[in-house]
Amino acid sequence: MMTPAGKECKYYYEDFHRRVYQECRLIARNPESRPWTPDLCARCAVPDILRDNRCEHLLLKATVVSQFVVLRRVKVDAYCDKHQRVIAEPRVGCGECSKER
Repeated sequence: MMTPAGKECKYYYEDFHRRVYQECRLIARNPESRPWTPDLCARCAVPDILRDNRCEHLLLKATVVSQFVVLRRVKVDAYCDKHQRVIAEPRVGCGECSKER
């Protein structure tokens, strides 16, 4: 689905037909995160990560964090479920999955 920022993201959901409803399902499943707002989509790296890395073993965790007092951003952590390792650069992947292909 297209985000308010105009990017395709499988975790974004909106429903304006029955009621006005918008959510980021990736952030919603993280209880440690601050609340999500649509303006965060403009600076979120998740749509770019999903476009660049199509590995089916990639697990993402997104957290809304505050920088200073008013500046909020989305922090993304990645993990390879197959090789059981934290991924430092989510756009590239763990390296092992790409070698196996």
